[in-house]
Amino acid sequence: MMEHLNMQSMDKVAANVAKIRELFPNCVTERINNEGQLEHAIDFDMLKQELSDHVVDGLQERYQFTWPDKRKAILAANAPINKTLRPCREESVDFDNTENLYIEGDNLEVLKLLQETYLGKVKMIYIDPPYNTGNDFVYEDDFKQNSEEYIVNSGQLDDEGNRLVVNTESNGRFHTDWLNMIYPRLKLAKDLLSDDGVIFISIGDDEESNLIKCCNEIFGESNFIASICHKHRASVSNDRIISENHNHLLFYCKNIVSVFRNHKLIGEDPLLEGFNLEDEKGKYKLTPVDGPGGAKKGNPHYNFLGVTGYWRYSKETMQKKYDEGLIVRTTNGLQQKYYLSQASKSRKTVTTWWDDDFLTSSATKMLINLMGDKTFDNPKNINLIIRCLKMIVKFDKDSLIIDFFSGSATTAHAVMQLNAEDGGKRKFIMVQLQEECVENSEAYKAGYKNICEIGKERIRRAGKKIKEENPLTTQDLDIGFRVLKCDSSNMEDVYFTPKEYMDKQQSLFVDNIKKDRSDEDLLFDAMLKLDTPLSSKIEKISIAGKTVYNVAQGHLMACFDKNVTDEVITAIAKEMPSYFVMRDSSQADDSVAINFEQIFNTYSPQTVRRVL
Repeated sequence: MMEHLNMQSMDKVAANVAKIRELFPNCVTERINNEGQLEHAIDFDMLKQELSDHVVDGLQERYQFTWPDKRKAILAANAPINKTLRPCREESVDFDNTENLYIEGDNLEVLKLLQETYLGKVKMIYIDPPYNTGNDFVYEDDFKQNSEEYIVNSGQLDDEGNRLVVNTESNGRFHTDWLNMIYPRLKLAKDLLSDDGVIFISIGDDEESNLIKCCNEIFGESNFIASICHKHRASVSNDRIISENHNHLLFYCKNIVSVFRNHKLIGEDPLLEGFNLEDEKGKYKLTPVDGPGGAKKGNPHYNFLGVTGYWRYSKETMQKKYDEGLIVRTTNGLQQKYYLSQASKSRKTVTTWWDDDFLTSSATKMLINLMGDKTFDNPKNINLIIRCLKMIVKFDKDSLIIDFFSGSATTAHAVMQLNAEDGGKRKFIMVQLQEECVENSEAYKAGYKNICEIGKERIRRAGKKIKEENPLTTQDLDIGFRVLKCDSSNMEDVYFTPKEYMDKQQSLFVDNIKKDRSDEDLLFDAMLKLDTPLSSKIEKISIAGKTVYNVAQGHLMACFDKNVTDEVITAIAKEMPSYFVMRDSSQADDSVAINFEQIFNTYSPQTVRRVL
């Protein structure tokens, strides 16, 4: 009998229990759950003891970062959901060929749905979440439900249809609501990062300290790389005692060991000016050899070529450099030759970005010129994100970048722009809630009903403009994107809670699938669950009159037609796909169901077979 495809998102609790069981098997016990079934559970008292070098006896004072509902925020990250991503061809650009994705939906739900397919595959995440200045919208995740209700209802709109609420400073839960919003999303985001992956988070002063504590807890304090401060406003404002003209860019990684292994590749392009001298080895300039900081920095002190001082090199190294012709005496003392060829291989890394390249006002003007109207307030400057990209993926031209607070889709624009500049094949995934535009806003007057419409149109226009400006170098540039929309599961409720339906009622749902769902909806659902990138190439072929989908050159094959025969199953099995999916009710007759396993065991026993 074929195994049914699990239509829920990954159960993060079960995955975490499995990890602990592998490390500390004595800390995993068994218990009877609310449904009367036996399940594994953590013996937390034993786990505490395993992680302590002394006898643990009761609660003790310790350093911790907490707030009301923190445990429920963790639940929000771990609880599985019954959701799916449905493709929307009519709003996409070059749907069949693009490797970029634009996903509409609550980013908490979307991040859960991406867990299985994109686990550990994202090189860089950039997000610009609400700053919590007192008038920002934050996601209203419902923590009043118990865990069972949350699993069923997660992401549903409230009675008034709201998913976002204004978090005012008069709210007694001002910081709490913001932390409950950001914490579970960052937990899920971490798991998507590759071992050498990084995340950049734009934030203002209001929540920077709390965000650092969140990130230290989720990513680990040792994985903090920097807090970059950049100029975002040129004008002076009177809304504070001291005019605030900066923003922060928190920079964390998944694994500092993996990142440091390649740290010489991290950073910006170096400044290659001032190399106005030349010898047989090439152009060079002179740089100091004295040791800055002197004795305080531990620099060696000795006499060299008649000059006594603190030097940045040992006496032996200085002598070797002198013998190689690299140390010269000048009117400024001893200096060394620094060649252009050396500088070209270096990377520039500083924590203050204080030129005018990142101003919000410039970003607003650029977006108005592109869109024709002021469609979005305070967009991020494309130069800021390009600079982040160049720091991390300059030499990784086939990497995946995610922004799950996409807004006006500046990140997508930046990825396409960088690819156009250096011939890269980097891919993006944008995630954005369908936040409605206010009726009296310029965006609404220009015809945009929600932020997603603005983001998609920006990508269309930006891609077209980039190609027009670089016709000779952008012929193969991917400026398309597949639109996917987060929606309720493709399966009827009986699929998840069969015990609640009588046998007579179950006959109404013979194939478990909702009537309004297309074969392509089912295909993308299968791709989500079976380790198949949602940007994979999809080929539609015909076998014995039935439509068969071939995804990623045989990685996944699927047939959702009715009355599938042995001939169709045999032809698919001979292709030896990694995965095959079909409807539970697709077999033409009982003999097909009986022969199904035998056919695959004969031609492709390694194929994982699942039914919907």
